Amino acid sequence: MVNKSQRHLKEMSYAKYGYLFALPFIIAFLLFTLYPTIYTIVLAFTDAHGVGNETKFLEEPFGNFTKILHNQTFITCVKNTVVIWILNFIPQITLAMVLTAWFTARRVTIKGQGFFKVMFYMPNIITAATVALLFNALFQYPKSPVNEILVALHLRSSYYNFFINKTASRLLVAFIQFWIWYGNTMIVLISGVLGISPDIYEAADIDGASGRQIFFRITLPNLKTVLLYTLVTSLIGGLNVFDIPKLLNKGGPDMATSTASVFIYDKAFTGKQLYAQAAAASIFMFIVIALCSALLFYIMRDKDAIELEKLKKQARKEKLKGGGFS
Repeated sequence: MVNKSQRHLKEMSYAKYGYLFALPFIIAFLLFTLYPTIYTIVLAFTDAHGVGNETKFLEEPFGNFTKILHNQTFITCVKNTVVIWILNFIPQITLAMVLTAWFTARRVTIKGQGFFKVMFYMPNIITAATVALLFNALFQYPKSPVNEILVALHLRSSYYNFFINKTASRLLVAFIQFWIWYGNTMIVLISGVLGISPDIYEAADIDGASGRQIFFRITLPNLKTVLLYTLVTSLIGGLNVFDIPKLLNKGGPDMATSTASVFIYDKAFTGKQLYAQAAAASIFMFIVIALCSALLFYIMRDKDAIELEKLKKQARKEKLKGGGFS
């Protein structure tokens, strides 16, 4: 019979392999995530600018943050970021929910589901540079496929320059973001629906619930956690969006599609290379994203689970007052 000490040694010998497998991730995280984050925070309190220049800590610690918050260009870029994210997320989550309801309908069998899912998800695996070049070619001025179609259908009498109109440019960037991500959101939601117990749906079918009642009374409430995940990840990605606005039209026209990330890039890597101010802007956006995420977690928290936990704690206290556990 194996005694406890031998069993403990055997467990420890296997445990070391777990640490070895986790080591590459830990090293990559320390080098490429933790260190750059700490270094960025430090830079935000200095006067760092350009390569090879002497860096000193500011006498006024929050001087860079003050400059950034009083920079009208930065404020405009933050507003653009929020507007583009909202214009992209609302149709994205709406279409993803409709497709999820379509693909997971229990009473309707759709032929070729796998093909449609792959086609809807396909834009998400195309690189941002490729997408930007594609849409630049599609909407180019004067002649482009979109302009040719608009003129051929008599929707416009002449060619239209989408890249010099602020509203058209914002809508185009938002549409591209929507087109890239709606398939990914759909896959996440479908995964969440497949994780719901089939017994609940069978009980609803027996009770004679309609498809609409099943979706709104069973599917949506059980997707709350998945929806929270989708909302938070979309918020993080949306407020950090850089590639499409920068590659499509360089943040133009007149900064209409210039986002916070584009501002940070331009501040750090063009002109005077103001690394410290770019770092301060990065920290500001990090704080905004963290606060918004915390607010979403609070709003979408499971109130029933919290109430149940309170009742359990109250029951334990009453049991202890009554003479302890039996």
